[in-house]
Amino acid sequence: MQRKMIFDTVRRLLGRGFRRSEIAALDRAIDCAGGDSSAKGLTVSEAGVAIIKRFEGCARLRRDGMVEAYPDPGTGGHPWTIGWGATGSDIGPGTVWTQAQCDARLQQDIMRHAREVEIAVAGFPTSQAQFDALVSFHYNTGAIGRATLTRLHKNHEFSAAAGQFGRWNRAGGRVLEGLARRRREEAALYLSGS
Repeated sequence: MQRKMIFDTVRRLLGRGFRRSEIAALDRAIDCAGGDSSAKGLTVSEAGVAIIKRFEGCARLRRDGMVEAYPDPGTGGHPWTIGWGATGSDIGPGTVWTQAQCDARLQQDIMRHAREVEIAVAGFPTSQAQFDALVSFHYNTGAIGRATLTRLHKNHEFSAAAGQFGRWNRAGGRVLEGLARRRREEAALYLSGS
């Protein structure tokens, strides 16, 4: 699709340049009409899975090969976590899983988070790298529906959206270097697809 030709034609019809909001709206309309570059149908790529695995880690591997739950590093307690960052009401002190259970839960959790990101950015231009970064962010924070970065992404303000990742670097009221590092890598991945 010749996006420039469409923009030039609409600009001539209006008799003026575009406002930022008009550019974003026209981009969305073109993307929806052409069926390209929206998040619909995207799945998390190997790069997306790799960033989640790198930062979640599969911690607390015991000598017997089993994996045990551990308290949240920010709070020292709830939510208890196991495997590749899995949390939930079924996980607490004393929870033990096999590596296969951890890997299966990772796949389920990634698919669930990817669906939630897809819904949050439905109809808005989203590259594979942006999608992967947003899923990693959501996997860790659960905040895709309320984060300012989602609104900025949907407004086609990709640079500003990337700047928002770094705001999510705290747990238990304090900055954690691991979270700060993760947010930097997510922002870099996000920008690589802008």
